[in-house]
Amino acid sequence: MIVIEREVSVAATPEHVFDYLADFRTTEEWDPGTIRTVLLQGDGGEGTTYRNTSRFNGRETELTYVVEEYARPSKIVLRGENRAIVARDTMTFRSEAHITRVIYRAEFQLKGLARLAELFLRRSFERLGEEAEDALRNALGKLAA
Repeated sequence: MIVIEREVSVAATPEHVFDYLADFRTTEEWDPGTIRTVLLQGDGGEGTTYRNTSRFNGRETELTYVVEEYARPSKIVLRGENRAIVARDTMTFRSEAHITRVIYRAEFQLKGLARLAELFLRRSFERLGEEAEDALRNALGKLAA
């Protein structure tokens, strides 16, 4: 399993930050690999499903995400899957004074023959995490403005 964890702080309320990130369609604004994210069904809460189309290592891939946990304004967990991978994205929100800390943890479990490439893909996932952290910081910075 590949695990990427990043932390970003923003001068906005946890509710505001949570509401922005809980709408997974916003990945189009802050996830550099995302091409598009479409709401398939639901209201954003538990059980809501999204289709995320991304580009990773030069290839386009599609995952179906389901909101597994929705605890406003402290935590949201989504699980994405396709034939090659299971992804679990956990976002926790902590308020400190007038700052909200977002801890974003992404776990990637490769399936089937893709597992054999895990060692080689680890650096690509880490680079994606670095790029996503920068883009997330920029997107959340606009919430504070």
